[in-house]
Amino acid sequence: MSEHAIPHFHNQPGLATIRIGAKAFKCIGALPPFDHPHIYIDMGAESEALCPYCSTRYVYDPALHGHAEPAECEVKAA
Repeated sequence: MSEHAIPHFHNQPGLATIRIGAKAFKCIGALPPFDHPHIYIDMGAESEALCPYCSTRYVYDPALHGHAEPAECEVKAA
């Protein structure tokens, strides 16, 4: 998992769907400087969520344990 208290994910590759191993996370859109406001998303009881800014569809996969597939979509702490 990333070093953030809440995992952060981006969609620099422009994918329609990213699988993630967290139900509560932040979406930043693309990588800076082309990111959108960093928003907190909580899937709650659902198994997927759509970012209202970039329309990335995030699908929960508990086997990923806080990581993303593809792994390049995880934001690493500086």
